[in-house]
Amino acid sequence: MSTFEDADTEETVTCLHMTVYHPGQLQSGIFQSRTFYDRQKFPSTEVIKFGRNSNICHYVFQDKQASRIQFSLQPFKQFNSSVLSFEIKNMSRKTSLIVDSQVLGYLNKMDLPYRCMVRFGEYQFLLEKEDGESLEWFETQFLFSPRPLLQENWPAQTPIPENGSCSSCSTQSPLPTEMDENEL
Repeated sequence: MSTFEDADTEETVTCLHMTVYHPGQLQSGIFQSRTFYDRQKFPSTEVIKFGRNSNICHYVFQDKQASRIQFSLQPFKQFNSSVLSFEIKNMSRKTSLIVDSQVLGYLNKMDLPYRCMVRFGEYQFLLEKEDGESLEWFETQFLFSPRPLLQENWPAQTPIPENGSCSSCSTQSPLPTEMDENEL
C-alpha cells in the first residue's frame, strides 16, 4: 500500500485534435500513411512537421500538390501560463497557409488559438486543443471527416421541427404561393 501512496501523481497530457478533410482523400489515399483516431505522444521539445517528405515529416501527405514541408507545429509555454501552447509556421514557399482568416506566407508564424481552421490548397484541418498539466509531453490525434469542414461548403439542410414531423411543410412546392384570405 505504501508504494501506491508514494507513487507520482499522473499528469494529464495536452492533446491537439486534428480533424482533416480533402476532397480526394478516399480515391487517392492522400492520408494513407496516417493512423486515424490513435493518439501519438511526443516530447514537448519536438517540432512536428507536415508535408510530403517522409524522411523529415511526422505526418505525410501523399500528394504532389503538398510541399515537401508544408507547415510545422511547435509547442511552447506562454509566460505566466501553466499549459502548453502551439505555434504554427508556414514552411511552403509556393503555398500560403490560412489560419482562420489570417494568411501566413513563407516562414510566417503565429500562435494557434484553442480552436481554429487551417487551410492550404484543398486541405482543411480543424485544430482543437485539449489542455493538460504535463509540460514534458503532448499528444496529437487525427480524426477523419468525410465532409468539408468549412460551413459554407456544407450542403443546406432543412430544419426539422422538435416533434420530428412537419405535416404543414410541403416539399412538393418549393416556392411560396399566395392565397386570398377568402379562399380559406
